[in-house]
Amino acid sequence: MENPIDTPRLPRKRRSLAQELVTVLSEQIRDGQLKRGDKLPTESAIMDAHGVSRTVVREAISRLQAAGQVETRHGIGTFVLDTPSPSGFRIDPATVVTLRDVLAILELRISLEVESAGLAAQRRSPEQLALMRAALDALNESVSHASDAVASDFQFHLQIALATGNRYFTDIMTHLGTSIIPRTRLNSARLAHDDQQHYMNRLSREHEEIYDAIARQDSDAARAAMRLHLTNSRERLRHAHEEAEAQRV
Repeated sequence: MENPIDTPRLPRKRRSLAQELVTVLSEQIRDGQLKRGDKLPTESAIMDAHGVSRTVVREAISRLQAAGQVETRHGIGTFVLDTPSPSGFRIDPATVVTLRDVLAILELRISLEVESAGLAAQRRSPEQLALMRAALDALNESVSHASDAVASDFQFHLQIALATGNRYFTDIMTHLGTSIIPRTRLNSARLAHDDQQHYMNRLSREHEEIYDAIARQDSDAARAAMRLHLTNSRERLRHAHEEAEAQRV
């Protein structure tokens, strides 16, 4: 059921209208007006409520997706995923804007997710394995819809963190949100000089290797597969960064 937005129209000063709308919707999520699993109002309803354009609404939704607070399901709508942390610990997606920023995030992920995969292989339950499989299936089905693919990609990695049984892995992944997925910020296929379909097929193979190792409960193989996956992403983007820097000289 869609939820009405009964807040005043947005002010036209200081930050951009899109960021103002992000703030309003984030506060509604934090205050419980919009709860986990709730469907956001339609674009038209948000436009009418706040007197903003469709472009502003879409930009705000994109920022909420990058923050891991909502996900858009193609043809269905946008749903609340996460409540912002009261501690304020979150990588602000607005600050992850350059190749250098994305590379730094990938370095952080390597340090975190390699061990996460190893522990998940040891500790995962059949139910948790099934959720990983469901996330991969959803990812494979949504490759033609970028936002859907990013959400499914993040869910796969989040399910691995959940399977560790260590809530701190899950907390960190949740706080990072979908901003950890390079495609949230960059056209990774184009930067890697790769065909989009070929690029997604390669990512799919890497994900399947991680899943297979966790399914076999082979911790060493799971760590190796996760390290290869994230290192490959880092190296593809590092080469693109070096090329961009060389062109400036």
